Amino acid sequence: LKLADYVVTEAGFGADLGAEKFFDIKCRHSGLKPNAAVIVCSVRALKMHSGDFRVVAGRPLDPGLTAENLDAVRHGAENLIKHIENIRLFNVPVVVAINKFDTDTKRELSLVGEIAMSGGADDCSVSDMWRSGSKGGVDLARAVVKAAGKKSKFKFLYPLHTPIKDKIETIAKKVYGARAV
Repeated sequence: LKLADYVVTEAGFGADLGAEKFFDIKCRHSGLKPNAAVIVCSVRALKMHSGDFRVVAGRPLDPGLTAENLDAVRHGAENLIKHIENIRLFNVPVVVAINKFDTDTKRELSLVGEIAMSGGADDCSVSDMWRSGSKGGVDLARAVVKAAGKKSKFKFLYPLHTPIKDKIETIAKKVYGARAV
């Protein structure tokens, strides 16, 4: 494939909301079949998801979010792992892009990569595009091209003819982890 053979779209926030709707609704009605999905995360966001820090809109960030904290990254990565699992429900290869900040340490970035890969990602790449422009995204682009080259066996989460109650229950249980609706 040539670079011109790729179409990239943004499906919305999260593999629980944006991706599920994109896959089950947009792809079903458009006939699109994704070859890969990219989940974007950051070390800072994973730390926020750990529950160890108080984040208040309009207030300065907790200084702990910018200091190395591998335990907070591990605890917050549960959220990333669930998003990877959600994409996997659709049999689509997953690439995790780590949106790098100046305060991220090599050990934190490495840990996120290890967690992503052990959590089922096909690849994980650090993205430094905000600082380096397109050069900061070359490794990510290569990872996405490689993942897209795998034979995707895309599938919908539920058949179209499924009753609405069953569709809701399927989404709630499989994507959000609900026990019942």
